[in-house]
Amino acid sequence: MNIQAMMKQAQKLQNDMMKVKDEIDKTEFTAENGLVTVKINGKKEVIEVKIKTEETLEAEDVEMLQDMIMIAMNEAMEQVDKMTEQKMGKFSNAMPGLF
Repeated sequence: MNIQAMMKQAQKLQNDMMKVKDEIDKTEFTAENGLVTVKINGKKEVIEVKIKTEETLEAEDVEMLQDMIMIAMNEAMEQVDKMTEQKMGKFSNAMPGLF
């Protein structure tokens, strides 16, 4: 394979990777944990946090609520990592040492 063909293949691979990354970035991930629902995008930016209001929270419940928010956010971020690994993993086979 000549250099031009390799460069063309690398450029196509880069374009494909950028399309997949853009798809992941635009995807919304939601995790729910009891009273808390967290929505993030593929860039791991928090889009929305919802707290169910039908439950009455007392002062001692605030610590539990904080933990629930943290857990829901981490679960949503794990979803981003999982999708990224699934969709971008095919590129690491094409170009060893890339990731």
